[in-house]
Amino acid sequence: MKSFRPYHHPLSFSEKAMQERVDAYFELMDRRRSLRHFAERPIPRDVIEKIILTASTSPSGAHKQPWTFCVVGSPEIKKAIRQAAEEEEYENYHGRMSDAWLKDLEVFDTDWHKPFLEKAPWLIIPFKKLYDVKEDGIHTKNYYVNESIGLACGILLTAIHQAGLVALTHTPSPMRFLQKILKRPENERPFLVIPVGYPAAGAEVPELTRKSLEEIACFY
Repeated sequence: MKSFRPYHHPLSFSEKAMQERVDAYFELMDRRRSLRHFAERPIPRDVIEKIILTASTSPSGAHKQPWTFCVVGSPEIKKAIRQAAEEEEYENYHGRMSDAWLKDLEVFDTDWHKPFLEKAPWLIIPFKKLYDVKEDGIHTKNYYVNESIGLACGILLTAIHQAGLVALTHTPSPMRFLQKILKRPENERPFLVIPVGYPAAGAEVPELTRKSLEEIACFY
């Protein structure tokens, strides 16, 4: 049965105010950078909870919300994740990755060692749900799962930055070890590993430039 209610946009601005807001938000997000060096300073759990709730406002195919955000703060589990990730990453850097890929990574000064997986106070690991399972065991279909979880992760990253924290999108491949370590059900697959925290003292990032508007957009 359909259920609708009137939509009321919570904000309404003049064109001038709108321009000021989009300019300010661009300036905020243009300062966002991925970071690999985290301070071991704790972050309250309720901050992480609200960040995840913000991510869950993302659109999804047929509003199925096909995601589970696993949040790891346990030092023992973070250590297990690091060990397993470094095993996979060692293989990547010593044979799986092409020479061109390794060349492209040189600017980031990264290798198979991943200490940030233990240093960051929290790891957020989004799992995509390929299908849902009802209490009676019946499987129900989810739609546009990759698109949905990707959109949610984008909002997650903006919420982390808005909170004054830093993050990294880490993609050890393959990632099935996460399913085993975190004891996730068969209908879920890990999508990313996102360490979250404060930047370490003296942390540096590569000098990078973003593409111009003309390079990324076409207006018709």
